[in-house]
Amino acid sequence: MYEHQTYEAILERMLDRVPEGIDKREGSIIYDALAPAAVELAQVYMELDFNYALSYADTATGEDLARRTAEFGVNREPATKAKCEGRFYNASNQLFDIPLGSRFAIEDINYVVISKIRTGVFLLECETAGVVGNQKFGAMLPVDYINGLSRAVLEEILVPGADEEPDDQLRERFFAAVNEPPFGGNVADYKQRVNAISGVGATKVYPTWKGGGTVKCTIIGADWRPPSSLLISQVQTAVDPNVNSGLGYGTAPIGHTVTITGVSTSLIDVETTITLESGTSPGQVQGPIEDVIKDYLLGLRKTWAFQDQMIIRVALIEAGILTVPGVVDIAKTTLNGAAENIILGEEEIPDIGTVTLHV
Repeated sequence: MYEHQTYEAILERMLDRVPEGIDKREGSIIYDALAPAAVELAQVYMELDFNYALSYADTATGEDLARRTAEFGVNREPATKAKCEGRFYNASNQLFDIPLGSRFAIEDINYVVISKIRTGVFLLECETAGVVGNQKFGAMLPVDYINGLSRAVLEEILVPGADEEPDDQLRERFFAAVNEPPFGGNVADYKQRVNAISGVGATKVYPTWKGGGTVKCTIIGADWRPPSSLLISQVQTAVDPNVNSGLGYGTAPIGHTVTITGVSTSLIDVETTITLESGTSPGQVQGPIEDVIKDYLLGLRKTWAFQDQMIIRVALIEAGILTVPGVVDIAKTTLNGAAENIILGEEEIPDIGTVTLHV
């Protein structure tokens, strides 16, 4: 808005106001007196322009964006803690019960036992909020000595942790809430309430999927993978605890029978022929090529809730592979054995399968 209020423009206007006949050349007394003031005024205009941008949701960032959206009841989602399954064994390699509240560590990340699933199998919560709790698996060490414990293993993520909601996602939720107000069990209402549950990344809502009053919500985890049965159960309990009861004991309106399901994974096998730079071996590019394919598929999973059909495109996979250092050319790329795009169902998400390279 104030981009034209530069130092040069301000100084020129100030000098134009000086009466004729007074020396206004650079180095003159009047010039040297006005130039510092012009610098300060230009800085003020820059601050005004910056603050003007912060007053609107489409250009505000950080705390200013959060304060703006909060005026409409849309609050930034805080970071959440991952919940995982842990297994504990005694010296005879049999599953072994441990005290609730026991703490375990993998490298520099700690987990605490919060509930028992069955004998020797417990639910653990990461003490650090965010996606860091989704990334560690395998052997754990007890923080304090536990009599009879031989080994402890962190098996899998049951409820993925999530980082604090980024600006782009908060802004998107804000505009959705303003332009499509959630109310009384409409689609926007279900999306808002289900997405607000810890561990849920996104939701697709299918109204009247089995007749009037029936609703199906399909969710994806906050780690953009299929949700665990525990997470599906938690969402079901929050929305319609007595499955398909319609009694209104959850967040669903009275008369709505709600079924919560999770997305399913479709593995994508990639086979292609590449030309490499002189001195580059296939082993050097195998890992980076798998990484770019993983990144491409992750990007698709993050947009799953906004697509009726997800298309995995050969051309985009080839374009990603060509960005890998050492790869000169690519040809004969197939996905799951066919040289064509793959179209997934409404409730399917892609994940990487095998990647076979020919040189």
